[in-house]
Amino acid sequence: MCMSCGCGEPHADHGDAAHITFQTLKKAADAAEISPEEAARNIVESLKNV
Repeated sequence: MCMSCGCGEPHADHGDAAHITFQTLKKAADAAEISPEEAARNIVESLKNV
């Protein structure tokens, strides 16, 4: 969904690389050797501590 704005377009960055896209999430997941779904769950859990 430009995963951060909720538009429903996971690959769109709306011309601004600061938006979180699926590609960004996938790169982070690959770096941690986990699935994008697990990375997303970890992000949600981490937000509870911020």
